[in-house]
Amino acid sequence: MPAFCRDCLTQFDPARRCPSCASPRVARHAELFDLSIAHMDCDAFYASVEKRDNPALEGKPVIIGGGKRGVVSTACYVARIRGVRSAMPMFQAIKLCPDAVVITPRMDAYVEASRAIRAMMQELTPAIEPLSLDEAFLDMTGTARLHGAPPAVMLARLVRRMKTELGLTGSIGLSHNKFLAKIASDLDKPHGFSVIGQAETQDFLRDKPVRMIWGVGAAAQASLDKAGIRSFSDLLRWDQTDLVARFGGMGERLYHLARGQDRRRVSAHSPMKSISNETTFAEDTSDPDILDGHIWRMAEKVADRAKAKELAGRVVILKLKRSDHTLLSRRVALSDPTQLADRIYRTARSLFDQVGDKGPYRLLGCGLSDLGDATGADKLGDLLDPDAGQRSKAERATDAIRGKFGQRAIVKGRALR
Repeated sequence: MPAFCRDCLTQFDPARRCPSCASPRVARHAELFDLSIAHMDCDAFYASVEKRDNPALEGKPVIIGGGKRGVVSTACYVARIRGVRSAMPMFQAIKLCPDAVVITPRMDAYVEASRAIRAMMQELTPAIEPLSLDEAFLDMTGTARLHGAPPAVMLARLVRRMKTELGLTGSIGLSHNKFLAKIASDLDKPHGFSVIGQAETQDFLRDKPVRMIWGVGAAAQASLDKAGIRSFSDLLRWDQTDLVARFGGMGERLYHLARGQDRRRVSAHSPMKSISNETTFAEDTSDPDILDGHIWRMAEKVADRAKAKELAGRVVILKLKRSDHTLLSRRVALSDPTQLADRIYRTARSLFDQVGDKGPYRLLGCGLSDLGDATGADKLGDLLDPDAGQRSKAERATDAIRGKFGQRAIVKGRALR
């Protein structure tokens, strides 16, 4: 059975400890040197960057997030032991871990660290599919001859470099497809290295809960529960046609994943599906002027990102969360794609007016989906809004001025609300 030391990278026949450095961190698996699809997930990334940059935080529970009204972005493992989780309301996290050090996110620092990790990945393979700042898929197929070592060894070298050069750790999942690689990376965190081979796939999955499937959230889980599907073995009892009839497109995906099948390729150029921006208020509000100002600012941010990436979207989305945490979501399809802040704002504002709920609200969000190339966007005009063309020209002129003199060169009055 192939094996190697995750510390010194020596390859050897299986043993409890490395024969070269005596490290107990040994990776061993029958298919270890045959698999090439990997998922690398940094360990508590934001919190790890903060602890690296401030050694005084070492050993302390650290939570990255907003004020008491916000949510947890991430938490270090010390805080996680106390029950703190990502997306948890901050007030709840503080109750669970009152001695935590709460830090406002420093996105510039996280982006810089992410770029350094990405550069290390690019030395291994060009086939990298980022999922976020702190995780990515890698396809290492055909790289053994180039590097003189199997993909598993090179992936261990990657996380070793991350630790020694950047002071950050990551966990590796190695398998024969993306679905299983992502599951594997979460099996032995932090600083883990887990393998799921082809021969063991069916046995591995059989009794696992379906919530392990990436993308199966609370709503999907509730639907599956109603159908009596809680584990992969439950899924295996369903025919493909029945799953599709019950769950639509998701049913076909579930049928294949239940059997460990995933034909998706690691794509370095996966298209962006949506652009959004949201904020959690310091205090619940139902003030129409304040809410209107936020809708405009979000529309501007969404439009700026769309323009920067030369994208346009056909669907505008509005998201509202009441003070009792119930969520309202509204969306509308446009006659033609847009990337204009004015059009996104007016559409989102119309959706807000249609909600018919005065609040108060704790969260507001605005987004654009069904994205595509911006060529031909905002060309049809609006017969019901004869002034739309003039506003479009004014916005393009404003963009040109801001590009030359900075974002604050021109500010609309409603943005100050």
